[in-house]
Amino acid sequence: MQNSSNQTAKNKGIYLLPNLFTTAGLFSGFYAVIASMNGHFELAAIAIFIAMICDGLDGRVARLTNTQSDFGAEYDSMADMVSFGMAPAILVYNWALQDLGKIGWLAAFIYCACAALRLARFNTQVGVADKRFFQGLASPAAAALIAGSIWSGSKYEIDPTDISYIAAFITALAGLLMVSNFRYHSFKEVDWRGKVNFIVMLLLVGIFVVISVEPAIILCLSFYVYALSGPFITIKTIKKLKVEHVLGDTVVNSEQDDQPKDNVKKDETNDIVPTSTKDKAD
Repeated sequence: MQNSSNQTAKNKGIYLLPNLFTTAGLFSGFYAVIASMNGHFELAAIAIFIAMICDGLDGRVARLTNTQSDFGAEYDSMADMVSFGMAPAILVYNWALQDLGKIGWLAAFIYCACAALRLARFNTQVGVADKRFFQGLASPAAAALIAGSIWSGSKYEIDPTDISYIAAFITALAGLLMVSNFRYHSFKEVDWRGKVNFIVMLLLVGIFVVISVEPAIILCLSFYVYALSGPFITIKTIKKLKVEHVLGDTVVNSEQDDQPKDNVKKDETNDIVPTSTKDKAD
């Protein structure tokens, strides 16, 4: 009984190290907003990528140091909403959408609202959904999609007024992908503490070299490919695409698609039905 109360008190504590990374990510997201308001779009986009790095570190540091807490989880969600919800929406609006009037701010709002819905859905599905996959595009990846596009456009001096409608479409689409049911690899099955072959280390060095040549273009293209991978994975792993595979509140669990074929059989309408259910229907 005493151990249970001690554990409860521990979970309610505030640990410095993981929350330090969360605060750094929050600061980067806030800086991105300020920089975009001052017309420093390239710096704002880079700040969002820095927030991504901090967001990836805080959770892993908490698990490695056994400093997880309820406060840290809630604080991380609030910081993510600023860094990957508000910041990208304001950044893209200031860069290319403000001249579109209502269409511009509505596209930015769609992205922002979808980011909030994505984070809320993720928090309610912890421990339920398949950890190997994200249900919908993760908010950091969606933010990287927007930030990478603006970083590339600013670096190569593309006139945002020439592509304002394209920017509005990509912004709204990134938001809708966040609340979709498309499955995206989470890469959580990777054992970061495990041993690897020497060739793997050489490949990692090569990846860093390639990114350093043209970081804006390489990162932008990488996240575009990742954004497109969700629909591809979903369509590839199911036999018949339905509405719930694209949109809805159904919890995505890939194990349902991997059931042995002898546990199911088809009815006369060619729909897959569990054997026990079909027998009862007969």
